[in-house]
Amino acid sequence: MDLTVWRTFVTVCRLGSLSAAADELNHTQSAVSRQIAGLERQLGVPLVERHARGVRPTPAGEVFRRHALATLTEADRAVRAARDVRDGGSGRPLAVGAVPSLASGIVPEAVRGLLDRAGHIRWSLVPGLTGQLHRRVIGGDIDMAVVTDAPPGLPHAPQVERRFLGLDRMVVVLPADHPRAGAGPVHIRTLADETWAEDNDGSAALLRRHAARAGVGVRIDLGAADLPGKLALVATGHAIALVPGVLRRALRADVTTVGLVDAPTRGVYTITPYRDPHPCAAPLHDELTSAFAAAGEPMATSPVEAREAVAAGESKEAQQELRTQGR
Repeated sequence: MDLTVWRTFVTVCRLGSLSAAADELNHTQSAVSRQIAGLERQLGVPLVERHARGVRPTPAGEVFRRHALATLTEADRAVRAARDVRDGGSGRPLAVGAVPSLASGIVPEAVRGLLDRAGHIRWSLVPGLTGQLHRRVIGGDIDMAVVTDAPPGLPHAPQVERRFLGLDRMVVVLPADHPRAGAGPVHIRTLADETWAEDNDGSAALLRRHAARAGVGVRIDLGAADLPGKLALVATGHAIALVPGVLRRALRADVTTVGLVDAPTRGVYTITPYRDPHPCAAPLHDELTSAFAAAGEPMATSPVEAREAVAAGESKEAQQELRTQGR
């Protein structure tokens, strides 16, 4: 298949308009329409549908768009790598994968530290979920990934080395004017009647498990396509949400966070291939360790030690809350 047509389709989906896509790509609108129609004939399924303000992908089109975007990104990387060799570039490019919450702050910060120490390194950031990134490390197209053991968990594979960075304590993100804004750690019971929003099954599982341990239920009534969408629902007052603690420094200004008593946690790890690891993998792990510690997360030499340390701190918080409530 011609990737030019794939690029046209992705552009149409991003802009929501055939005419806007034609302007950006310097094509005629009829040429864009023919490309989309030809792609639909090749695949045997409608990819876009019209609505009052333009076009949007069909369910099949949305699935194809995500895969097409990933393919185009990799194709662009391949072109840049080949041209870099042509132009005399040396050194092996570094491809770093990260789950969205870590790609939003800690990973770029750690790579900045690596570049300051090691000089210019060609690198790319590949966001994804833990399972996807794990497969891509095994497949050899990612040199290192920063992942978590949040549900459904971190797979084990003999081809991959995992190194523990620390525990990430989940927090609740609230609208800036929420009555609980500025409060200390609260018990999940005080938030059980709120409307919650979630963007992935792993975070929803952590929230439900935490509430069930406290003997309450939570209403996850709103779903979001991604983390920015979930934060937008919170900022506009539609819901509250559970988010990773590492996000606190990267949150938008119109939301705030509050800690939870006995908060759920997730382990954060780097994974690298055992065979032919990138020369920058070890120093980048060191930078990630420093960036993670600077974010205020509990650190330890092993997942067991870290969880024990967090549990001890949470016990003190729970006792304090009981005293505050007069129980």
